[in-house]
Amino acid sequence: MRLCDLKLTIEGTWLEGPLDAVRADLARKGLERLKPHFWLSEEWFCPDQVTGIAIPFYLAHPRLMRLERREMLEVEGGTRGHALKLLRHELGHALDHAFGLHRRKRWKQLFGRSSQRYPDAYRPNPASKHYVQHLDDWYAQAHPDEDFAETFAVWLTPRSQWRRRYQGWPALAKLEYVDELMGELEGQPPRYRSRKRVDSLPQLRFTLRDYYARKQARFLVGYPSVYDRDLKQIFSSDPAPNAPTAAVFLRRNRNQIRRIVAKWTGEYEFTLDHVFRLMIGRCKELKLRAVGDPDQMRLDFAILLTVKAMHHLYEREWIPM
Repeated sequence: MRLCDLKLTIEGTWLEGPLDAVRADLARKGLERLKPHFWLSEEWFCPDQVTGIAIPFYLAHPRLMRLERREMLEVEGGTRGHALKLLRHELGHALDHAFGLHRRKRWKQLFGRSSQRYPDAYRPNPASKHYVQHLDDWYAQAHPDEDFAETFAVWLTPRSQWRRRYQGWPALAKLEYVDELMGELEGQPPRYRSRKRVDSLPQLRFTLRDYYARKQARFLVGYPSVYDRDLKQIFSSDPAPNAPTAAVFLRRNRNQIRRIVAKWTGEYEFTLDHVFRLMIGRCKELKLRAVGDPDQMRLDFAILLTVKAMHHLYEREWIPM
């Protein structure tokens, strides 16, 4: 089936909830005159010079969300919380386009030049305190535009307590600048407004099969096998119908294990989340099951996560854009 033949709309779906929530976020900050528009496309993005946001089509139907998970192993924006994070990030781009913020001298001093070429991949420093932490993979470090959008998203998020969370971080200067700048823009109409819908769903004439073939090639679907030997020592590869899968066991114990490891390693929560996600995905691919003493498995996995997280921190990999 071609994407244009799916006949999907945002109206009447669960997406209306997150969209109403971010509109309320803007209104609380006096930025309601931005009035962003939203449409379905093939991925999350805010096109250059446009004051609206594209949302992946698969989020508009539960069967397509299941297909996305089967083909890509995860659904980007598939929960209310994750959708809100992505929407607040993209709103940062929309606001930048609406007011030409990247042209300001102070913006360039803090974030860099927006004209800098977007890289095909970036190599983040998880320990850096020069950037906020909002989306996964330390995305603020990818490009000056992403740094601003991530900073704006943290500032916009209700109850983020950004002053306390980033106290003593160089990133706090960026947040304080955004706070000052948004106070200046409060109640102001956009200087530029474009209602274009770039690559909207009715324009996408390729099939679902082609969509996933391209997407899998781009993102190299799969989880690293480097963890296999260690994971198989903790969990069982033998069928055990009465035992939970290792992936389910880890999700259930994620917060407890992360707290233990964070205490051992310091404040590298984002690194832990990133490596944790990779290990859960690999357990699912290997069809491992949690057979044995739960306390011992939690301890063994905490030790493994500590070692792998610290290795990931100091032997950083390039992350594709």
